[in-house]
Amino acid sequence: MNKHLPCAALAALFATGHAHAQSSVTLYGVIDNGLNFTSNARGHSTYTMVSGDASASNFGLKGAEDLGGGLSAIFTLENGFNVNNGALSMDGKIFSRQAFVGLSSATYGTLTFGRQYDATVDMWSPFTAAGNTIGDLAAHPFDNDNADQDFRFNNAVKYVSPTFLGFQAEGVYGFSNATNFAANRAYSAGISYGAGPFSAAVAYLRQSNGNLTSTGAVGGDGVFTAARQQNIGAGVKWTFGDGSNVGLAYSHVDVYQPTGNAYAPDIGTQAWSSWKFDNVEINGQYFIDPVLSLAAAYTFTHGNFKEAAGRSSPNWHQVALMLNYSLSKRTSVYAQGAYQHTNGKTGTDLDLAHIVGAADLSSNGIQAVVRIGILHHF
Repeated sequence: MNKHLPCAALAALFATGHAHAQSSVTLYGVIDNGLNFTSNARGHSTYTMVSGDASASNFGLKGAEDLGGGLSAIFTLENGFNVNNGALSMDGKIFSRQAFVGLSSATYGTLTFGRQYDATVDMWSPFTAAGNTIGDLAAHPFDNDNADQDFRFNNAVKYVSPTFLGFQAEGVYGFSNATNFAANRAYSAGISYGAGPFSAAVAYLRQSNGNLTSTGAVGGDGVFTAARQQNIGAGVKWTFGDGSNVGLAYSHVDVYQPTGNAYAPDIGTQAWSSWKFDNVEINGQYFIDPVLSLAAAYTFTHGNFKEAAGRSSPNWHQVALMLNYSLSKRTSVYAQGAYQHTNGKTGTDLDLAHIVGAADLSSNGIQAVVRIGILHHF
């Protein structure tokens, strides 16, 4: 083993070059808007104009400064917004999606500090239709595994390794910023592999007291308010020469002592000890020609909800489709549809069908959503 490698790595990360620095700043973003039809929203069919279902509407600034010796200073500031009313996607947060600064080395990897995505979002979510092709309408029930990117880590330190023999690793730690160090902290890790048309990833996330404090690692934008939560995700994908692909994604989620669900306001008065979810998704995208593609996903979710009086084991079946036509490299029009069926019997909102992107919860276990939209990248 080369005992001098850690010292060399630290020197490369923190030394500056003598040449004049080269820097750049890029403005980028996405605007996604469309019309949605929800078959059952609290008992009524509903038409709504919705921003950011296929891809979240956002804009951002990212920059890099060449410090010499293969080292760069980098930053990203990214805002989410509603194109229909101009509102921030999260009240009080100017850069609700990402806000970080750090150092990047082609040899030793990237180290960043701030509000960031965790390893499950970076490495595992792209193997799902919610995190890659279709967006909200393909999210798993309640977005229980965060494939649809409901939350990020605050106060986070992230390290992403260089790619070596097709492998890349990532680790993220979100500080609680509280005197109780373990209160509302979060951490995750993942590893990905790619070789030719084949790619795979596995990732893990754990958080404590999510949403209970606004200053913690997950402060208010998480789906579940609970004592603890852990997610495990794995995915594989095969990509063909024209970009068409087929993939399989699996996730297991444990939520302990839950007291709230962002998508289901009424969770009853019982003292829940745990909610557990197993999600299995098969998805694919087929390019009919270079400008016209069809994406599809089917997800089966099995739940295990436990409380003092007993347990419930609901199942969800969900199908999502998207037909996308590219008008140019930056602009496309699309049509989407999703159908969900569930059979929960807890007597709470947890029993009601709810497709992420729908106008509201269904009044029963069945819901469908249809959307037509336009998407522009800049």
